[in-house]
Amino acid sequence: MITSFEHVGLSVSNLERSIDFYCKHVNCKIIRIIEANPELKLGKVVGLNGCSARIAHLKTGDNMLELFQYVVPRGKRIPKNYKQADLGLIHVGFTSTNVRDDCRRMKENGVRFISEPVEFRPNVWICYFYGPDGEVCEIRES
Repeated sequence: MITSFEHVGLSVSNLERSIDFYCKHVNCKIIRIIEANPELKLGKVVGLNGCSARIAHLKTGDNMLELFQYVVPRGKRIPKNYKQADLGLIHVGFTSTNVRDDCRRMKENGVRFISEPVEFRPNVWICYFYGPDGEVCEIRES
């Protein structure tokens, strides 16, 4: 029986840049960094025989953000015309105690936002922003 949601994995182009971004802007903490070479059987798990990657596990609340920088093979960038309505993973959500303050602080530090904070339902504030590879993230306060 599956009992809970545990983590989200993101493929990134530069592991250090993404670690810095998520630790600085959404308060993640580094748990570990793994150098996954073909001997570690990553390829069997992800369906890419012979692949290698650098992997970072970042703690955020009770969950984990898992960042993969594939060394072999290199991945393609998110297409410029990718929309939130496209199929598949569309954003990663983070909890905030004050979305308006976090949005202001993150903008001051150069983070690009899709939207300003919106009161989506009474007392539920959300806004979307871009991660370092163009991935979409959300902060939500409720």
